[in-house]
Amino acid sequence: MDLIEARYLIETPVDPEKIAHIIAGEQSSGTFVRVAGETDELRERCSARVLSVRELAPTDHPSLQSAYLTARGITGPYRRAEVRVGFPVDNIGRNLATLAATVSGNLYDLGEVTGLKLIDLKLPKAYRDLYDYPVAGTKGTRKRMKVHDRPFFGTIIKPNVGLRTNDIADLVEQLCEAGVDFIKDDEVCANPASAPLHDRIPVIMDRVRRYRDRTGRDVMIAFNITDETDAMRRHADLIEKEGGSCAMVSMNWTGLSALQTLRASTGLVLHGHRNGFGALSRHPLIGMAYPAYQTLYRLTGMDHMHVHGMGGKFCDEDSEVQASARLCAEPLTDNMAGGNGPEDHVLPVFSSGQWAGTVPATYDAVGSADFMFLAGGGILAHPSGPKAGIASLRQAWDACKAGISLEKHATSHPELASALSFYGA
Repeated sequence: MDLIEARYLIETPVDPEKIAHIIAGEQSSGTFVRVAGETDELRERCSARVLSVRELAPTDHPSLQSAYLTARGITGPYRRAEVRVGFPVDNIGRNLATLAATVSGNLYDLGEVTGLKLIDLKLPKAYRDLYDYPVAGTKGTRKRMKVHDRPFFGTIIKPNVGLRTNDIADLVEQLCEAGVDFIKDDEVCANPASAPLHDRIPVIMDRVRRYRDRTGRDVMIAFNITDETDAMRRHADLIEKEGGSCAMVSMNWTGLSALQTLRASTGLVLHGHRNGFGALSRHPLIGMAYPAYQTLYRLTGMDHMHVHGMGGKFCDEDSEVQASARLCAEPLTDNMAGGNGPEDHVLPVFSSGQWAGTVPATYDAVGSADFMFLAGGGILAHPSGPKAGIASLRQAWDACKAGISLEKHATSHPELASALSFYGA
């Protein structure tokens, strides 16, 4: 029987083995009592399997409160365990929303637990093949943009929101001339009254086409089309009509099903922004960790996914950012590595407080040039302007490739020297 394996971290004053079987039953064929029609044959065919329970060190205090436990006078110690449960694929079929409901769903509300976090998911190859693959991923993005042997350097439109269409177009033109590879909208700028997409897309793409025709260099623009499903499809159609190649979506707020519909209706590169992920992940004993999260959203056919930034402005440890980026570069199923099938990698996107000084840590984290490095203030606020800002990033990369320090390389590269002096302070 093919199983989807889910790994959880749980906390409970009850025997963790019992909780593991509650998880398996609640999320497959069972409920708290046996019901009519729940035959032994049905249970054998459809019940989830407890694959392992590994107990960890307990704690004296619950991570979360439970009225269920309080009403029954059940207190600590609170035992923690790593639990692996296998769910039959035939229970779910090709149904991404139901996959998410099965491996998460009501589990977070179980009265017996004072903490539960979905850590990871493992899929059989045949099940992964039921879903869309990226249309571009890392290799396809390189081919479209003709960027090889180095990272993609890009930026975000700033101010985040409020600029009018012509102001944004002027800024895009300036950034193209400065040498960026990629420009994206901020997550809070999708279809504002000051620059609606039906105006913004044609005006900006006119500037980009003119630049492309004059220089032969393409710049990828990720228009934020986050909206209800039909509107996103209309916006994607307009981007394609105007010669664009990319759309950005806020994955958590559009949702799995809408992204599947969007992927099926467009050949655009889909740039997945994970804003709001902290609400799912930040507490150690509730929600969903990035390994499980990226599995679900990669099944929608994303091409790029954000992982935050090294030494950035958000709460992640650098080790978490590194692990997330390396997951993006791996296939979702172990037996796809080195195969001849469709590419099953997404391009990791680093952003949040990034500048030339964080390039070396990013390179070390990824272990290759296969990443996108987005700097907003790290380009636009450079003391000598955006062109110097993008030059400082490329100079930082050259230093990494040469195996020398940024400080040494900066002695003969004024843009990098200025960045180290300005941002480093």
